[in-house]
Amino acid sequence: MIGVDLGIKHLAVFSDGRPTAENPKHYDTARRKLGRLSRTIARRLGPDRRTGQQPSKRWQRADAARNRVHYRTANLRRDALHKLTTSLAREYGTIVVEDLNVSGMLRNRRLARVVADAGFGEIRRQLAYKTRWNGGTLEVADRWFPSSKTCSGCQAVTPKLPLRIRMYVCDHCGLVLDRDENAALNLAALVKRHVAGSGPETENGRGADRKTPSCGAGGIEASTPH
Repeated sequence: MIGVDLGIKHLAVFSDGRPTAENPKHYDTARRKLGRLSRTIARRLGPDRRTGQQPSKRWQRADAARNRVHYRTANLRRDALHKLTTSLAREYGTIVVEDLNVSGMLRNRRLARVVADAGFGEIRRQLAYKTRWNGGTLEVADRWFPSSKTCSGCQAVTPKLPLRIRMYVCDHCGLVLDRDENAALNLAALVKRHVAGSGPETENGRGADRKTPSCGAGGIEASTPH
């Protein structure tokens, strides 16, 4: 079981000490090049619907160059998210994430670009079907669950915790921990309390920790002498 806390500074922080997945920010990396290409396009003779003017060849080449940058950026983002979600779905039987209000984040003009570039909604979508493919389970914590404000040591809840504070300091037990790591631990603990006593879990979704029966991997037919 693993708790996954998604964020902007770090794309994903995990509850079991797994190395943090850094946010590659592919669109931010390509913004400078896209701006230069957009200015080049603006200086070319483009199409005009009102007059029926056709774009020049130079405009078409510049537009194709800009489209290639957009296409490459989208492919890099898609590749990184697939690698992250595939490794999680193959290794863990139960994955716990938060029900993030992505549409609300996109309405914030200060966060919209970085949230869209991170792909929070796409991560959850991929985990949903990949855990099912691998025989695992995706658990989604309630949107109002205070994962960042709750102490992972004593379960005390801090009333206010602004986003600018990146270290969580508990006033009750004195725990000092990274804010995102504390949230990931709380997500994992939330599901552990619900599934406790429900039966053994496999170490990964594929059941690779199960022993092969004595008759062989192919069943009775595999051990039949010929």
